Amino acid sequence: MQESVDFDEDSIIATSAKNFVYLATIGKYEANLKKFGYEDYPLLVADTVVTSQNKILRKAKCIDDARNILLTQSGNITSIITCMIYQSKSMKIVDISTTEYFFDTFDLNDVERYLNSGDWQGKAGACMVEGFCKRYIKSVKGHESTAMGLNVEILKRFILNK
Repeated sequence: MQESVDFDEDSIIATSAKNFVYLATIGKYEANLKKFGYEDYPLLVADTVVTSQNKILRKAKCIDDARNILLTQSGNITSIITCMIYQSKSMKIVDISTTEYFFDTFDLNDVERYLNSGDWQGKAGACMVEGFCKRYIKSVKGHESTAMGLNVEILKRFILNK
């Protein structure tokens, strides 16, 4: 069963992207425990943050914000950092993983078409690497699953070897 509890990420004050994603994940974990409690079923909570040029790139609040976020990533290295907490009856895992993408320079007409589509809404860093950004990826360092919101390679290693 998949269910989620809202958590106010805007209340987080963090000194770094890793600190931010850790605090957001802990907040979501605690909110889920408070709402659902914990019994014998596994609990998995994860959150992701995007950073480029030493800036935490949150979810864009408007189209101009989305444009600025995209242009920050254009032609630069973008890090996608995911934190997960997995708890079962027999174990608890806390992991922070990073995947880095080096992007080619975004075509400005392509950026405007993408912005007008509205697909940037609700997405950290205003895009997804499997969507708009895919054609601009020059190189990748890390697991693609981390960039999609959960490092399944780490999770599988623990769950399959328990």
